[in-house]
Formats: sequence, C-alpha cells, structure tokens
Amino acid sequence: MKKNNSTVQKRKNILVAGGAGFIGSHLCEELIKKNNVICLDNFVTSSVENIQFLLQNPSFEFIKHNIAEPLELENLPELKKFQIKVFGIQEIYNLACPTSAKNFNKLVIDTLLANSQAIKNVLDWALKYDAELVHASSAVVYGHRQSQEKIKEDYAGVVNFISPRGCYDEGKRYAETMITTHNNYYKKDYKIARIFRTYGPRLALNDGQMISDFIMGALAGKDLVIYGDKNFSTTLCYVGDIVDGLIKLMKSDLSQPVNLGSDSDVLLSEVADKIIQTTNSSAQVVYRERLEFITSLCLPDVNLAKDKLGWYPLISLESGLQKTLDYTKAHKQLLRFDN
Repeated sequence: MKKNNSTVQKRKNILVAGGAGFIGSHLCEELIKKNNVICLDNFVTSSVENIQFLLQNPSFEFIKHNIAEPLELENLPELKKFQIKVFGIQEIYNLACPTSAKNFNKLVIDTLLANSQAIKNVLDWALKYDAELVHASSAVVYGHRQSQEKIKEDYAGVVNFISPRGCYDEGKRYAETMITTHNNYYKKDYKIARIFRTYGPRLALNDGQMISDFIMGALAGKDLVIYGDKNFSTTLCYVGDIVDGLIKLMKSDLSQPVNLGSDSDVLLSEVADKIIQTTNSSAQVVYRERLEFITSLCLPDVNLAKDKLGWYPLISLESGLQKTLDYTKAHKQLLRFDN
C-alpha cells in the first residue's frame, strides 16, 4: 500500500510501537500535538498510567498488543476513524522492547522476540504502507565501556552474544542488521537511533533504573541504592531531548545509525548526593551487587547528530533532575515505592 498524499488528510497517521513505555509515552505526547497517534503496547514493562492522560484525546488510540504477533491494523474497529485503508500510515517509531532491570532474567524470551520477530512485523508494516521508520536501538550494541574515549557510530563494538545479556545486547545488533538489510534490499532509508542512558518523568520505579528510585527513596527517607560501586559512572540524557532527537531523525535523510545521548560522564554517587541535597533528605547512599541489565555504557560521540540533525542535548542534568523531582512530587500519591 502506497502513501496517500491527499490534502484531505490533515494529520499524519503515526504508529508508535512500545508507546506506553518510558520514552514511548513522551514521544506520543509530543506527536499527538499535530498527528494521529496509534500506540501499541502489551504492558510487559510499561504502564497504562504513562498514557492515561492521552486516552481521551480523539487523535490518540491505544491498542494492547504484543507486536511479536501479527496484526492487521486496518481491520481494527478502533482505528476506523483514522481511515488507514485510505490514507495508510506515514511514520512508524519502534520502541518496543522489555527494559526491566530487576526482572530482566524473567523476560529473556520476550526480549529475544522483541529484537527479532517483532522487528520483522514492524518492517512488514513499513513496507506495506510505504511508511518512514525510526527504530530505537541502544548503546549496548557497542558493548561494555572499554575506555573513556567517546564512541562514534562506525565503532563495531564487542558483545558476548552467548552471555546472559545476549538476548538484549546481541538482539539489538541483530535488529539493526534486519533493518539495514531491508534498507539495502528494498532501497529504503529506515533510520536507527542508538539511545544512551535516559532519565526523566515516568521512568519505572523500584526496578533498578536508579534515578527514579533515587528520587522516591530520598523523598521517603530510604536508602538510595547504587547497583555497583562508588566508581560507577554513566551518561544521563533527559527524555525530552531524546524525543526531540527521534523526531528530528525521522524528518532527516540520515540513513545510518546515529547516537542520541549525553556525552558528559557523571558519577552516580554524585547524582544521588545531589538528589539528597535538593530534597533535604536524611537518606543514605548504599551499594549493592550490579544487576545483569545495568552495565557501564560507552561514552557517545554525538557529532553526527549535531552536524546532520542540528541536535544536541539541551536540558542540563540539574534542570532535568528538577523536572523529574517536580513530576514525582506531583504524582507521588499515584506512585508506589516498596523496597
């Protein structure tokens, strides 16, 4: 099915797979301003609370579905209002993949399928509707951090494909291979965003993601747990900047993978201390054994995004933490935090 460019359609039909997740929900919130948004999610590591405020918007429709399973979008009665049979789908963002730190080992098969069969289904939709596609890959394709050198997109990476993390790390690499192969074979320019560690409102609580748990722990006067030692450092990019990068990538003609993330390295212990000070909390920082899903990621070189997309993270860590803290305080009654 080819795209219909008729001026009758005033708003694009955009599909967001994994749209009820942390980054996905923020992306839906931004896209809904000018487009019709179809959000697909199965709530494996996401939440209906992330998109609750969007459900009454007539330009938004949520479909509970595991995209590793086939789905005929134009046959869904909920989507008749978007006239997919007439106008098709113009853009697809794929962010569907389990991201639970504490439940990683329980979701390895889900993760494996999200990085293989689900990618095949997304690519089939993109081909069927002649849609533009942005796929959310990850910094894990580069493997563990080997040095303080900033990594460019042409770095091949070192990943143990039979490790317990293989379904995620090698899975993300395989997904990129599927997309690149489709680009070459079908002469497409589907896009790949390699996203580095991201934080902000709606980041999962009590799941080892640390930044969100730091805030809730500080507010509750409980220990702030770092899964690693005092030297654990990382880059942290505010979710709003990542969403901006994804949208700019969709609009671009850049067909190679592109890093999206902060290129500033910070100690998690310093971030935790900053949150304790900001909240005037009596909480303490403690260290526990590193979780399988939480690893020390490479530092990104973001010059490609800067030069080709005009993109660079604009929200400082201090400002981003304050935004996240304000959101958490405002929604504290809806959030659970049980250590």
